[in-house]
Amino acid sequence: MAWMRAVLTVAGSDPSGGAGVQGDLKTFASHGVYGMAVLTALTAQSTQGVTDVHVPPPAFLRAQLETLLDDMPVHAAKTGMLPDAATIDVVVEVLARRGLPNLVVDPVMVATSGDALSQAGRELARLFPYAVLVTPNLPEVETLLGRPVDSVAAMRAAARDIDAPAVLVKGGHLPGDTIIDVLRVGSKITEFQDERIDTPHSHGTGCALAAAIAARLACGDDVPTAVAKARAFVRRGLQTVVVLGRGNNPLNHGGAQ
Repeated sequence: MAWMRAVLTVAGSDPSGGAGVQGDLKTFASHGVYGMAVLTALTAQSTQGVTDVHVPPPAFLRAQLETLLDDMPVHAAKTGMLPDAATIDVVVEVLARRGLPNLVVDPVMVATSGDALSQAGRELARLFPYAVLVTPNLPEVETLLGRPVDSVAAMRAAARDIDAPAVLVKGGHLPGDTIIDVLRVGSKITEFQDERIDTPHSHGTGCALAAAIAARLACGDDVPTAVAKARAFVRRGLQTVVVLGRGNNPLNHGGAQ
């Protein structure tokens, strides 16, 4: 009998395939883990943006989670788009009662296109105590903490101030030719630095990063190692983008390994 590590994404759907559960499942497959998905929202979305969002009833979200967890093993999980407080209520209640191992929380609030994907804002912080890692970008950090984060020093302070076991503050929104991400695990700060990849196509990078981290955690990596490998995965995907749509195309999930 074949044996694989199983990883769950709890997130919205992106019919263009670049982000959300579709992008997560591609990322899981690229890391050799078995991907599962619970949908929190349906979006009308393309590489040019989001035009509509449909949120299933909370009872149906709970049914998806309970039915899956009653049957399937979960070795790691990630959350993505949680569109409103009612959705967060369900996820938090299930986490409190059943837990999810190696949980990576990507506090998605706005799509790469600039379209709002969550009305919950700081409500997302209710998930943080159940996570092994939280992966906010700078606009998300600013919403969570209620203050500007406009330098690497401010990123370090934010990583310390977000109440979670570990935090990866993603610095891609800072200007410059270098991207710096700040990881705090416990009290230890680690900085990752790379030359910025000059491309207009970055759709789904946040989803792919969090999904790749979850996949690496499921395979036994510790948090710093998982983050380093996931960042390398995303960089390779950005370097091999296949342009299909007329807008902001996604990284190449299949070419990133």
